[in-house]
Parts: sequence; C-alpha cells; structure tokens
Amino acid sequence: MAITKQIPDTIFAANSFCPGCGHGIVIRLIAEVLDEMDLSDRTIGVLAVGCSCLVNRTLAVDLMQSAHGRATAAAAGIKRTRPGNLVFTYQGDGDAISIGIAETLYSAQRDEKITQIIVNNGVFGMTGGQMSPTTLVGQRTATSEKGRNSEINGDPVNIMKLLSQFNTAYLARGSVHDAANILKTKQYIRTAFELQMRGEGFTCVEVISPCPTNWHMTPDQAVERIANEVLEVYPLGEFVKGEHQK
Repeated sequence: MAITKQIPDTIFAANSFCPGCGHGIVIRLIAEVLDEMDLSDRTIGVLAVGCSCLVNRTLAVDLMQSAHGRATAAAAGIKRTRPGNLVFTYQGDGDAISIGIAETLYSAQRDEKITQIIVNNGVFGMTGGQMSPTTLVGQRTATSEKGRNSEINGDPVNIMKLLSQFNTAYLARGSVHDAANILKTKQYIRTAFELQMRGEGFTCVEVISPCPTNWHMTPDQAVERIANEVLEVYPLGEFVKGEHQK
C-alpha cells in the first residue's frame, strides 16, 4: 500500500480541530485515498452537524451540508442522480447513531450505493461532551456525571452489529489511536470507496477516535484509553467484506 509522504492535493488548509482529536487524521486518510484513486474531481461529500462540519475548511472536494442526522439520506439522493460520482458522508457518532439512526439504518436496509464514514469518539463533541449512544458504561460526560448507567441509559450501541443484519457490501471498524491502526483504517476506507465505485452497494467505515477535550484527558491519555478500554467494547476489523452476503 502506497503511503503519501506529502500533504495530499485534496487538502487545502490545516484542520480546525482540538489538539489530539482524531478527526484531522481521518480527513487526511480520506484525502490520501482520493488522491491515490484519482477521484477528487468526481467526489461529493455530505457533512453532518457537529465537529464533522469543520471538514468544509479542509477537504478540497465538492461538499454539501445536510440537516442534523440526515447526511445518509442526502447522500443517497445525490448518488441516485449522480451514479458515476463517489459519494460519502462524514458524520460523528452522535449524528449518525443518535438523531440520524433511522437514516443510517434505512440507507443500509435499502443498500444505497454510498459510503458512510462515522467517527466514533463516544460523546457529542461540539456541543459540550454530552453522552451519546456510543458512550461506554461508567463513562462520565456532561449529562452522565456519575457515569453511564446501563440500567437507566441502556448499553452502548454497536452500529456494526446493527448494520450487519442487512445485505450490505462492506462494514469495517478502524481506529486512529496508533500508527498500525491508522494504516489499517486507511485501507478500510479505500476498500469501501473501491466497492462503491464498482456498484457493490452500501459501505460503512466506523473509526474509533480520541476526544481529549471532552474526555478531560491529555492526547496521550486519550489514545491509551482507546487501547485499554474502548476497544474491549468496540473491536476492530472487517465485519462484511467484498461481495454481498446472499
């Protein structure tokens, strides 16, 4: 796998995220893959509401801002009218798995030929670090000051498990907490884009990401938390790979 050693052409400015945030890494991976596949001029990205909005300051492809939670619905409409384009969404876990859970599930159920990228940092990042559907049991947030209680709040939502019930083309979960997993995540994104361009169907890559600001940790502590705690709940890997499971 080729590794881009300079700033990708698809990135036009420095990212606007907090120090230690994983969003900047994920955006770089998307840009590298688009450059390597020579797809930047044929790509349309649909942005969610939240920290993911800031992609419009960094990624040099055609972008559309959707309403909160509606990115996959908007992307599906774009792809149906522009089938020759690569169409992807860029969403946080709060957007894709909370307010947008219906759009996420039904896009997969209809096998829309789009790629959904979900950056999962376990909180609503931009609005102050509230509990999200993916917050771990016991994790303290702005709205779970004593920690998430499974008896009151339910267990964390595993979106890969939910999507696996549908006849999708590709589902994978990566992470950006260390170099080895960054490279694996890049390959997951590339595979998702390749399958989309072959017309295979719905593809989704979830990316586990640190949020030092809302986790109240240093960047080093945040990546250690992913390795030691988060991955026990959200294991990494490819869950549906390649051609549809008939």
